[in-house]
Amino acid sequence: MHRFSWTDVCARRLARHGLSVPLAGQPVDVVSAMAGTHAQVQSAAELGIALRLDGATRADVQQAPGLVKTFGQRGTVHLLPASELPLWLGALSAVPPGPSPWDENVRMTDEQTETVFAAIGKALDGKELTVDELTEALVELAGPWASDRVMPAFQDLWPRWRTVTHLAAVRGVLAFGANKGRKITYTNPGVTPAPTQESLEHVVRSYLRAYGPSTPQRFAHWLNAPIKWATEVFASIELEQVEVEGEPAWVLPGDLAVPEVTECVRLLPYFDGYSYRVGNQPPSLLYPGKAKDRVMRANFQNLIVNGTVAGLWHQRKSGRRVDITVESLVKLTKKATR
Repeated sequence: MHRFSWTDVCARRLARHGLSVPLAGQPVDVVSAMAGTHAQVQSAAELGIALRLDGATRADVQQAPGLVKTFGQRGTVHLLPASELPLWLGALSAVPPGPSPWDENVRMTDEQTETVFAAIGKALDGKELTVDELTEALVELAGPWASDRVMPAFQDLWPRWRTVTHLAAVRGVLAFGANKGRKITYTNPGVTPAPTQESLEHVVRSYLRAYGPSTPQRFAHWLNAPIKWATEVFASIELEQVEVEGEPAWVLPGDLAVPEVTECVRLLPYFDGYSYRVGNQPPSLLYPGKAKDRVMRANFQNLIVNGTVAGLWHQRKSGRRVDITVESLVKLTKKATR
């Protein structure tokens, strides 16, 4: 059985995420290599993708073709490659649903949910609609009940149909369109989820290329899926078992190479550090020492030193000037501070 050290794991992850050496290709290739890019804050996603390409800027990412913004793993907003979207949706559709977070006065029946999915697909076909515009369309297509303001959110009540927004995305009838001013829009990407097993193999392989060696438990956390189900998914796919610091883990068959270890210091933008954590390695190794209490449970902009979370960084903008302050929790070498 092949054995990896923690240093090996960090070197692999830094290389595959384009953090030690820039990745070749276009923004869509970076998103594919990362197994999706968290895009809750669009500007942070653009910055995170650009820093992984040699000489790229946010503008290069903004203009890049082949990307779809939608609800991905954990029901959170992600950028995904358009060419891979059917496979991602097929895998996300296969994740067993957890208990509904809504009480019976908020949630819809199965029949109502299917009615809303069909209405969303029709309303967004060839269009980009704001939330308010889509709500009006759903009243006409599904009925006034779809717009009942019963969903608690941000100290307000949202229309009932929004309880299944991310599920409509998984069904393939909803994705983000271009903003109208400061308002988001949705559109219909016209995608049908691919067959389940093919889709699960694609997502597991994407995950292990980006984050492996890993385990079913960490894959379940990354995808927000039951551990038992994730274990069965791993067992259904040809994988190779290895050891990381004496603990069992899995990689793609033959994927054992470790790049040359070099000193690597990176400042990850908002949600990039979050993805780095949720992509999941043992917290005791990824967040050693003071980082466990200072960084681990918050969505800060992370300082990464040689693949391990080593502190935070902050920015303050004044006119065209941006001041950056780094809060290191470890002693940095002279080379690292340059």
